Parts: sequence; C-alpha cells; structure tokens
Amino acid sequence: RYGDSAGGFCYQESAQLAAATRNRFVRWTTSGDAVELVEESLDVNLLNNAVRLRIQGCPFLPGGVHLCEVQSHLVVLLITGQTVHRLLLPHPARMYRSELITESQMQSVFTDIGKINFRDPSNYYVIPSVPGLASNSVASAAWLSSEGEALFALPSASGGIFVLKLPPHDAPGTVSVVELKQSSVMQRFLTGWMPTAIRGDCGPSDLPISLSVHCLDHDAFLFALCQDHKLRMWSYKDQMCLMVADLLEFMPVSRDLRLAAGTGHRLRLAFSQSLGLYLGVYMHAPKRGQFCVFQLVSTESNRYSLDHISSLFSSQETLVDFALTSAEIWALWHNEENQTVVKYINFEQNVAGQWNQVFVQPLPEEEVTVRHDQDPRETYLEYLFMPGRFTNAAIQKALQIFSQGTERHMDLTWDELKKEVTLAVESEFQGSVTEYECSPEEFWQLQVEFWSKFYACCLQYQEALSRPLALHLNPYTSMVCLLKKGSLSFLVPCSLVDHLYLLSNEHLLTEDDAAIFDDLEMSRDVVCLVQCLRLIGESISLEMAFIMEMACSRLQPPEKAAEQILEDLIANDTENVMEDIHSKLQEIRNPIHAIGVLIREMDYETDVDMERAHHLNMRMNLTQLYGSGTAVNVVCWGVCKIATIRFLICRDLLILQQLLLRLGDPMVLGGGQLFQSQQDLLHRTSPLLLSYYLIRWASQCLASDVPVDTLESNLQHLSVLELADTTALTPHKLVSGPQTIVELFFQEVARKHIISRLFLQPNASLAETSLNWPHLITAIVADFLPLLWPSNPGFLFPECLMGSCQYTQLQEYIRLLQPWCHVNMGSCCFMMGRCYLVMGEGHKALDCFCQAASEVGREEFLDRLIQPEEGEMVSTPRLQYYNKVLRLLDMVGLPELVIQLATLAIMESADDWRSQATLRTCIFKHHLDLGHNSEAYVALTQNPDPSRQLDCLRQLVVVLCERSQLQDLVEFPYVNLHNEVVGIIESHARAVDLMTHNYYELLYAFHIYRHNYRKAGTVMFEYGMRLGREVRTLRGLQKQGNCFLAAINCLRLIRPEYAWIVQPASGAVYERPGASPKRSHDGECTAVPSTCQIEILELEDLERECVLARIRLTLVQHDLSAAAVAGNSTPEETVALLVRAGLFDTAVTLCQTFKLPLTPIFEGLTFKCIKLQLGGEAAQAEAWDWLAANQLSALVTTKESSATDEAWRLLSSYLERYPSQNSLYHRCVINKLLAHGIPLPNWLINSYKRVDAAELLRLYLNYDLLEEAVDLVLEYVDAVLGKGHQYFGIEFPLSATAPMVWLPYTAIDQLLQALRESTANHYNVMLYQKLHDKMEDYQQKVSVATRDRLYRR
Repeated sequence: RYGDSAGGFCYQESAQLAAATRNRFVRWTTSGDAVELVEESLDVNLLNNAVRLRIQGCPFLPGGVHLCEVQSHLVVLLITGQTVHRLLLPHPARMYRSELITESQMQSVFTDIGKINFRDPSNYYVIPSVPGLASNSVASAAWLSSEGEALFALPSASGGIFVLKLPPHDAPGTVSVVELKQSSVMQRFLTGWMPTAIRGDCGPSDLPISLSVHCLDHDAFLFALCQDHKLRMWSYKDQMCLMVADLLEFMPVSRDLRLAAGTGHRLRLAFSQSLGLYLGVYMHAPKRGQFCVFQLVSTESNRYSLDHISSLFSSQETLVDFALTSAEIWALWHNEENQTVVKYINFEQNVAGQWNQVFVQPLPEEEVTVRHDQDPRETYLEYLFMPGRFTNAAIQKALQIFSQGTERHMDLTWDELKKEVTLAVESEFQGSVTEYECSPEEFWQLQVEFWSKFYACCLQYQEALSRPLALHLNPYTSMVCLLKKGSLSFLVPCSLVDHLYLLSNEHLLTEDDAAIFDDLEMSRDVVCLVQCLRLIGESISLEMAFIMEMACSRLQPPEKAAEQILEDLIANDTENVMEDIHSKLQEIRNPIHAIGVLIREMDYETDVDMERAHHLNMRMNLTQLYGSGTAVNVVCWGVCKIATIRFLICRDLLILQQLLLRLGDPMVLGGGQLFQSQQDLLHRTSPLLLSYYLIRWASQCLASDVPVDTLESNLQHLSVLELADTTALTPHKLVSGPQTIVELFFQEVARKHIISRLFLQPNASLAETSLNWPHLITAIVADFLPLLWPSNPGFLFPECLMGSCQYTQLQEYIRLLQPWCHVNMGSCCFMMGRCYLVMGEGHKALDCFCQAASEVGREEFLDRLIQPEEGEMVSTPRLQYYNKVLRLLDMVGLPELVIQLATLAIMESADDWRSQATLRTCIFKHHLDLGHNSEAYVALTQNPDPSRQLDCLRQLVVVLCERSQLQDLVEFPYVNLHNEVVGIIESHARAVDLMTHNYYELLYAFHIYRHNYRKAGTVMFEYGMRLGREVRTLRGLQKQGNCFLAAINCLRLIRPEYAWIVQPASGAVYERPGASPKRSHDGECTAVPSTCQIEILELEDLERECVLARIRLTLVQHDLSAAAVAGNSTPEETVALLVRAGLFDTAVTLCQTFKLPLTPIFEGLTFKCIKLQLGGEAAQAEAWDWLAANQLSALVTTKESSATDEAWRLLSSYLERYPSQNSLYHRCVINKLLAHGIPLPNWLINSYKRVDAAELLRLYLNYDLLEEAVDLVLEYVDAVLGKGHQYFGIEFPLSATAPMVWLPYTAIDQLLQALRESTANHYNVMLYQKLHDKMEDYQQKVSVATRDRLYRR
C-alpha cells in the first residue's frame, strides 16, 4: 500500500472572464485503491461534482492521477500499482455552449461518469511484468500525445523508464510498451508480453525518483530525477536521452550524500510563454533541504543544458509538497510538532533567501476551558459547532465512534448533527451515572468529563482530516490551495498590519523596513509599535482576554476593560514584560503619530455611501463571478480572519494607550501638550475595536433556516415598504455546513455590489478579462469590509438580514451596535421595530418606529423607504415615513397601533389638510374595525375632506347595520351631516334586499329619535308598499301590516292639519347612485320618465291601506298559495281572491271599507252553494274549512245540518243582512242559480217575492220557466186581490179605498204569448187557459174597484 496523495488540475481558460471553465478546477486525493475526484468552482455551485472510484486490489501510485484537456474532452489518466486507465469526460465548454450562464447551479464534468464503461479494453491496460514496475519508486507521469494517444511513464524494475501507450480512444490500435534506456541508443518496442532479448547492463542508480513531462507539438520531454542525484531529460519521440545533469554540483555535498540514494528528491516544472521552461528541484538531505531553480536552454544543434537561476535553503525536516511558478516557489512541510508549515519565496527578487511565512489555520484547542459558572454542554456545543472550527465529516465520524457505531449518521444538517451529538453524549453520560443522588459539583464534573471525551474524539478526526497532502497552484490565476485529506484550504494575501502582528520577532528584525511606508522613520516606529503590541498580546492570559470579550458583549466601555487588563498585567508581571515594553517604547520616536498611522490603516470608515449595485453584465458572465458556496466561504472567512486579528490588535493597542497614559512620560509622549491627542486616539481605538468585534461576531453567527411561509409573509411586508427588490430571497437548505449571516449577506447582496464596483465602474481597476486571484480576493475583501463597517452610511447588511428573515440575529446586531455607533440610528430603530413586529411585540415596535421618525431625511435607508410611488401625493418626508409604517402595521393587523401612530402623525400634518384627511380616514377605519363606534364617529366628524367624510359616513352606516349596532347609529348627533345620513340610508334601503337588511326600520328609528314623525311615517309607508310589491310571502305581508300600522301611529302623533304624507314613487323611479342606465331593446338608453303628479295621502287613506294589508294577510294565512298574487293586489282583486278562498265575511268588510259593490261576493257564494249541492262527500268536507271562517248566525235546530245547508243559510243571511237597491243581490243570486239550472229554493223565492215579484217573473221568463211563471202570476194576482198579499210585500190589496196597485202587464203578456205559441204542449194550453181566466177575473175586479173609487170621488 502506498501513502495517501493529492493533487489538482486547472483548466487552461480558468482565468478567462468569458470562458465556461472560468474559476473551475479539479482536485483529487488517493487513499489505497480509492481515488476521490472533486470539481470545484468559485462561480457556480456544481451538481454531482464529487466522485469516488475504487479499483479493487490496485492501490494508486502517489500522484498517479493526471488530467489532460483536449478540445472536446477532459481525459483522466489513472495509474495504479498494477494497471493504467483512461477515462473520457465531456469538456465543460462542450456541455455549455451558451455565452450566457445565469443559473446559480450547473452540472459538473463528473455528472455522467456513471455512463462510462470502465471495463472497455481500449481504455485500460495491465502493467506488464516485463520490464515491470520498480518496487522502490512511486514516480509516474502521464500525458496525451498530439494524436490523442494516452502515454504513461513509469520507473522500470531494471532501472530507467518504460512508457505505455494506449491508442487514441476513437481509433483502433494495440497497446505498445517502449523502454527508455541510457546505455544504448537502439530502440526496442516490446509489444504485449514479449520478453526482452537484448538488455544493456544497468544498475538501479538511474531509477527515477520523480518524473515530470513537458509536452511539445509532436514530442514530449520526459524529465527524470534519479536516485543517483542526476537529472536526465529524454525525448519520447526520438527515445533519446538529450541531457544528463549532476545536481550535486549545485549544492554543498558530503561524501555520505553522494553515496546515499536520493529517495526524497522532488521535481516540478513551470512553463511560461515568455520565459520558457523552468525546472524546480528539491534536493533532500538529512536535517536540511535545498531548492534549485533552473531554466532549460537549447543550442542550435539541438543540445540542451540547464541555466542555474537560484538555490534556496530550508531547515524544515519533512517536505510534503512544493509548487513552482516562473517567479516563486511555494512549499509545504510538516514540522516536528506535526504542524503544517507553508512558506513561499520569490526566487528572482529575494536575494537574502528569506522565506515568507503563510499563516495557516491552526487546529482547534486541545482542551476547552469551562468556567464553573458555565454549563458544560452549552460551552462544548458552542465550541464544537462554531463555524470553521470542525468539519461536518469530523464530527460525524467522532459521533459514530463515540456511539460505538450503532447508527450511521450520514448527510445530517448542522442542526440535526448538533441534536445527535447532544443525544449521544447525554445518553452516554446518563448511562454512567449509577448513584441516584450526586452533588451539583460532581454532576458538573461528570458532564465535563464526558463532553471532553467526545471533544477529544472530534479533535482526533479533525486532525486526521486536516493533514496536508499537497499544494495546488493555478498558474493562470496565481491561486494557491492547500489540499488536505478531508478538505481544501485557499491561501489569500494578508494585509500589512495583520502581517506585522502575526510575524514572529526574528522575522520582524530582518524585514526591509523601508518597504512598509515611504517614510523610513515612520516604518521603524510602526514596526516597534507592533512589537509592543505582540509583547502585550503574548502576556495576556485567557482570563484577561475574557474581560475584554465580556465588556464588548455586555456593552461596557472597552477603555475600562483595557485599564483593568493593564492592572492585571502589571500585578502578574513575573517575566518583566513591562520593562521590555517600556524599552521598546523608548525606540519609538513619535508614538502618537505611529498609533495614528496604525489606526488609519485599520479603519474602513468612508464618508460617502457606496453606490448601489449596477446591473451586472451578462455578456461578461459577471452575474456568477465568485458566487459559489466555496467562494462565498473563502471571502467571508478572509473577513473573519481579519476581524479576529484586528480585534486583538485593537485590544492590545487600547492596553498600550492606557499604559502610555499611566506612564505620562514626556520623553515617551513627546510633551505634555500631546496628552489630549492621546485621549483622542484612545476614543478612536475604542469604536475600531467594537467594529471588529461586531464583524467577528457576525462572521461566526449562524443564519437560521427560514420556513417558506415566513419568507412569503416577509416578502409581503417588504413589498408594502417597497424594499422587496433589494435581496433575492430563497429558502436555503444548509447541508454541508452552516451558513453565517456574513456569508448570507455576501451571497445575496454584497457580491453584486462589489463585482459591479470592481468591473463596471468607469475607473474600475479590474476591467481586464484575465482574473488574478491574489489581486481579486484582496480587492473583494477590501470592498466587503466597508459594507460591513457599522459606522458607514450604507445600511445594506441589516437590510439583507431583514430581507432574509434573520430577526434574532438582527436584534443582537443592533443591540451590540446601538450604544456606541451614532450612524444610521434611525434605520436601526426602524429595523428593531420590524423585528419586534415579527416577534409579536407590537407596542415595542411602535416605540422603535416613533424613535426612527426623528432621523427621516438624514439617513439613506430611511430616505429610500419614503420615496413616493408614481401618482402618490408628495407630503413632508416624515409624513411619508408615517404613511409607510401605517401601511405595514395595517398589513400585520395591529389596528390599535395604527390609531396611535396616525394620531401622532396628525400633529405633524397641521398645515396639510390632505394628509390630515388621509390620517383621519385611517383612524376612523381602524376604530370602526375595533368596534370603537363613538371614536370612529368623532374621527369622521373631524375629517376635513367632505368626499372622504361622506365615504366614511357610508362605511359607518353599512358596518353598524351589519353588526346590528343600530342604537349607536341612530343616536349619533350628525351635526351638519343629517341629510347625508338620511340619503345614505335611503339609498341603501332602496338598493338592497328588504328581508335581509332593515335599513327602512333604521331610518324610521332615526326619524322617530329626532321626533320627525311625518318622515318616519313616509318611510314606513314606502317600506310597506315595497314589501307588498317585492316580498310576496306570509312574513312579508305580516311586516307590511306592521309598517302601515307604524305609519298610521306616526300620523296620529301629528296635529290633524299636518297628518299627511306624499305618496312614494314606485320602485322603478328611484335613482340609485351607481345604478346602470336602463336600455331599450335596441340598446339605446331609455329616457327617464318625467315625474308624475304628486299624490297626497291622508290618515284615512293610510287606514284603508292598513285594512287592505290586514285582509291580504288573513287571506294568505288561510291559503298560502295566494301569497304570490295577494301581495300587491288591488281591493277588487283581493275581493275576488277572498271569494275564491271562501272568506266572505272578510270580503264584505273590504267592500264596505273601499265602498265596493257586494255583487262578486253573492255570485261567489251562490256558486259555492251550487258546487256543494252537486258535489259529493269530498266537497262537503272541504266546505267546512271556509264555512268556519265566516260568522254564521246562531240557529238552534234539532236536525243535524249539512255543509250545503250551512252554505245556503249563509247566503240567506247575507241577503237579509245586506239589502241592496232594486234587490240587486237577490237578482244576481237567482240569475246565477238559474244560469246553472238549479231550482230556486223556496226561501229565496219567498224572499224575492216580497222584494220584487215582477223581476222574479221576468227572470222566470228569461230562463223559459213558464210553469213557475204562471204559478207566480196566479199567486201575485191573488195577493193583489187580497189573498196572501203580505207574502208579496203588498201593504194594501186591491180596494176602492186603498192606494193603487199594479201588475207587471208586459211580463204577463209575454208569458201569455209564450204559452199561446206553444199549443203543441197540452199542459201549456191548460196553463194558458188558467192564466187567461185568472186575468179575466182580475180585470173584472179591477173594473169594479175602479168604478167604486171613481164613484167615491
């Protein structure tokens, strides 16, 4: 098994701004027979970008992974101890042809690796046993020829190199093996498994320890650094050794070194188009090492030699890896303490051979200090899950070991992992506590024990995963990465101040002081000052450091904390650090000036607000530049590092300033008059320290996952404030690791601002198309810090937190900021208000919003908040602000707060009646919503805008009606609004359904309350009329009756001369506001009918209407089916309906009320009698219903009477009760009976004889009843003559003394004529004779009586 290894590959166009492979690279690590390949991008998040390949039983050679780029493919060449492999992947430029790539995610080059046939014989080959792979060398090289063949160079078991060649992937061919031997210029192809026949004698001295290849158009130069310390250069095409160089010539050597095999040597190549090929060789010797840099020089006769450029020495023991450029060497070591050491040197400019140190992220502390006032679980969890300290993988592996592998914890999110860890440690802890009771101290101690055990486990895995394997240097972008076993680190340039502070003292002494500042004296002062700070920093214990941390967290002045730390330092100064500091201070010529320079270097405060982002250029693909999670992480960790270091610098600087103040030495301070300057500097350092503390806190503060519904409601709030465009809001699912709020800010907002400022402004410093990582990352961080700087006028960071729903974090940010930062105070108050609003603390929110109002017009964020919309009325800035907040509170649903704020705003708007009207309307609306009717009414009356006042009034009426709070509505005084209220209620009354709303009753109550009885009566009468027309139901008729009664009551309360009302118009004439115009059949608007003549109704008219309504109700109660027609029927129609229903008494009452003839009643009753007489049992049973509804005169009889008898009796009683002129009712009854062929009952005949016998005779004649007519005439003549005269109503019969009598001669003549004409009937002849004789007899008697009468005269 070989050791683990790692490496990287950069695309050729990775530095081109417009390329598909921009900022993309592939890194790999091998471990045993597995290789992990990961494609990284700094611009977009790549999908399916990691793949793990395992070639069973074939361990990979260290460095045995080579990637080559051809036009359409990315070719991966793999070398194991037994085999070689070729994998073909599509080139990213082929996968995405589009010039515009706007997605934040993209498929990786490894997406389709599953489709590859790994067993395709044309793409792999088993290394032949002859010549065989050397066992004691792991060197390898692989490349693609210009024809597309895959070539693998490997150390031969017999010394020298053999090259395996796989034919092009798209062309048939056989695998060939060629051996490069120095002892012969002959070429020998060993194809397949053929044994070698001729071999020169060759010892293992030329065994390659390190191989590198440089490809030419049609050849490849193979460089082999051999264990005999010689560098050999081969031409693959000619299979010739072109050059041999003894490297021991370039280093001080001992005899032992020359004789020892050079197993630790390394070789690297660097090619530059302008400078040619550079070779970097690391020569390993015990306890030391040496780097030699050469340039390859060729002569005309195709001879090659090395030009020695530089030799550099290093004292570190174990070199892990090094990388070469045409100007620099980057080297990675492991020192004796097992720490990672990275250094670099510019071998062209650095004459002194001084390496520059790279400050590597240290491993987490070996132990976590838990104070007795802290909870062990919380302390350890906070330390373990602090972003950037432990990787997810390390914690997951530790968890698996700790819980003894019972569960597999895969792909847990940061929060889920935290829960699992807590559960695992707590359950382990609970399982070990055997005693039921233990003291708090023992419990605390046990907790610490178990948590420290888990922590040690995490530390072990973190250390293993952090083991460095290689350096990856991108020659195109100058980016350097540190490849570790389980992660990837990026190297970023360090600023001058941080560099001086971090650098160890021995380096500081050798720094070229003049390089720091132009002023040499000033440079020395600053270096001495930083050395003082380092002395202080190294002396500060954890407890002292904690004092400053707590002061910042608890908002206490840092100056006081610095003073306390200084006192502790002086009290505990066992190593005379104070004397060292004092002596160092003596070296500083002008300490005040030096401190000022240092503060200026660290201060990111700007006077102007940074311009808001331009729209990023799609053509240049700027939308994605440094937009991937990896890039975001690097930038934000760069910022976190700077903030952490500078917080310590500021802390130490504060302590040093307190020391200077305490010393008060005129020699040190430069004179007593500078005491004030020193105080000023102290007060400048304090905000600087707090700013860095805040940025460090934000860089380590995790962002919360936000549910989608919270995001949506937040988006609604932002749209009300018109701030929704500032951030692109997406819910983030954080899997690989947590996201801090600074990362969130950079990703969502800051990156666009920075990139647009760097590339798109006219004076942009980075407008070129080639990307340089050190320049760009420095520029980005330098532009990012001002955006985070608390005392700058820009307010993007808190705005982003608000937009991303990070309310808890935003509250803490503002809490840490408010006591000392006096910039954007109003904006901070506003943000705090928003947080309180979301947390449900509305009253606190209102206080914050009111505080923020005082800063409106002075701060950029608040100014942006109050920009008026198109068409919006422009008022004062503060009023616009109040308007926005009111809309926000309204949306959240806090009417009480809206009222409070609007009342406050009214005071501001004393001169602006339009704003006053808006605010009063707002107050009215919310009072009304809350049910504060009186307050709503007051707000309405105070509204200065009549049209709004009317709208509010309309709303008040409708809402109070809907809530049935009618008493309030009626009792409000409505000063100067009386007619408007009446108009509103009337229009509603006429526009809505009568049975579901009671606007008429409301209007009635309204008028009654004001003693306006006539209007109240008019309202109720109109209501009654409409009920009759529109609501034809029993309930409608009941209501109608009540309405008419109420109207009558109203008029009875008025003096008689005023007791009248105007007849209301019919429904169609009402002009309802907003009603659509009526149109004729051809679509034309019909003319509004001209107003009809006004009709006055008096009390009697109303009483008649009331009777009619009551009778209609009686009718409908008796017969519900009549409701549809009865509601609006005239008296005549109602009589007909009553008769049909059999309600004859009621019909008589109605006729008498409206002075109508009773004829229809008698006809109807007669018809019912006929039906009963002719009908059967069913008709009899039905008749009792309507008979019961009429008042029958009491009759005592022993015989049980039938319904028919009762009906006839009712008819008889009516004829007696209601006499008519000319016996009209008798005639109509008889007419009806005779018309139906019913024989007349005797009581009727007798009754009519008494009234009008002559008319009865005429009726008989009309209906051809000759016999009855004859009998009647005979009886009539007898009655006239005195026999039964009382039955015919004749008072005095024929006599000379009595008054004159008469007979209906015309009718009698007609009867005689009729009998005479029907001689065919013998009976008629007899009747004729009888009648004729009677008349003759009568004539004689009349003659006698006439004579007597004449005689008497």
